[in-house]
Amino acid sequence: MAKKTVRDIEITGKRVLVRVDFNVPIENGKVTDDTRIKEALPTIRYLRENKAKIILISHLGRPKGKINEKYRLTPVAQRLQELLGVTVLKIDDCLGDKPAAAVKAMQPGEVILLENVRFYPEEEKNDPAFAQKLSLLADVYVNDAFGAVHRAHASTEGVAHFLPAVMGFLMEKEVKALTKILTVPERPFAAILGGAKVSDKIGVVKNLLGKVDVLLVGGGLANTFLKAQGYEVGKSPVEEDKIKTAGEIFALAKSRGVKIILPVDVVVVSEGEAADKIKIVKVDEIPADGQIFDLGPESIKIFKEVLQGAKTVFWNGPLGVFEQKVFAEGTLAIARAIAEDNLTSVVGGGDTLAAVSKAGVAQKITHLSTGGGASLEFLEGKVLPGLAALTDAAK
Repeated sequence: MAKKTVRDIEITGKRVLVRVDFNVPIENGKVTDDTRIKEALPTIRYLRENKAKIILISHLGRPKGKINEKYRLTPVAQRLQELLGVTVLKIDDCLGDKPAAAVKAMQPGEVILLENVRFYPEEEKNDPAFAQKLSLLADVYVNDAFGAVHRAHASTEGVAHFLPAVMGFLMEKEVKALTKILTVPERPFAAILGGAKVSDKIGVVKNLLGKVDVLLVGGGLANTFLKAQGYEVGKSPVEEDKIKTAGEIFALAKSRGVKIILPVDVVVVSEGEAADKIKIVKVDEIPADGQIFDLGPESIKIFKEVLQGAKTVFWNGPLGVFEQKVFAEGTLAIARAIAEDNLTSVVGGGDTLAAVSKAGVAQKITHLSTGGGASLEFLEGKVLPGLAALTDAAK
C-alpha cells in the first residue's frame, strides 16, 4: 500500500518530529561516515524551506536503555550543522523540561536534535505512554529512518499512532527502489548475497528465488552452501544446523529455474599462518587446516561474466574479508562490475556500502540502500512496522 509523504501534508509553521537514522560510526568525537546524515538532508531542507519547526530524533548504537556517554549524539549534531550550514541545537534529553522549552522557543526553519532515544528503556519496548509523550512535542510525524523501519519501537512505530504520520524523502526513495526490483525488474535479474550467515538471509533467499534469474553466493554464506553440495571447507565457519536448509534452497531454485552460482576457487590461509601466506585452491581441494577468506580469480571471472549479462542487480553482503587488502579483491572486483551504465544496481547493508565506497564506485550505483536489515526484510516480503504505521496514500 502506498503511503503519504511529507509533500501530502500541511507543515508550514508546524512542529514536525522527524525520525531519522543517524546511527553512524564515530571515532574520537568525529563522525567517520556521514552517508546516513547526508541522505536525510533533502527532507530536512524541504521542511526548512516550508517554514516548519524541525525536531529530529534518532538512535545511536546499543546503549540498552541507559545513558552512555559513548553514544551521545553531540558529534552527529556538529556534523549535521556543517552539512546544513545552519545552527542545529542539540538537546541532551528526549523528554522533560529541556526539550519542551526548546521546542516552545523554536522559530520556523529552526532545527533541534534530541538525545539518543535508546537511552530510554521504553523506546525498544515500544511503550505507548512513552510514544505519546514524544508525540506531544509535535504536530506532525515524519519517518525518514528506513534503516530502523523494521523495528517496532516507540520512535519508529508508536508515535505514528498519535500524530498525522507520513514518509520522508529518503523513506520514499528506498521503498520505490526496492519495490521496483521486486515487481518490475529489467531482466535478467541477478542477486548477489554474501556476509557471514545463512540464518540472516534464509527468508530473503527463498523470496528472491521467485523473482531473480540467477543467485550468486559468496562470503561466509557460501561455506554452508558448499558444504551442502558435499565439499569440505576446512576450518571455515559453517552453520551446521543450516546445511539441510541450504540443500532445500538448491532444490527450490532448481524447481523455479534459477541458477545458484557458488565459488569454484577460493583464497585460503592455513591455520596458524600469517594472513599474507595465502593459497588459491579449487573448492574441492580446500586443505583441512585452511580457512576461506575471499573468492579466487576463476570465481571472480565467472561472477563478472554473469553480471555482464544482467540488467538488474541486488547485492547485500561482502564476498570476503575485504577490510584486509589481501582479501579484498573479490568484493572490490564485483563492486566495480556492477557499477556499469547499463545496469540497475541496488546495494544494501553497511559493509556492502563500505565496499562500493572503497572501490570508488558509490556514485555509479543506482541506489545505495541505507537499511541493511530493513532492505532484506522488505525483499523477504515482511511487513515493516514503521512503514505499516504511516498513513495510507488513499486516506
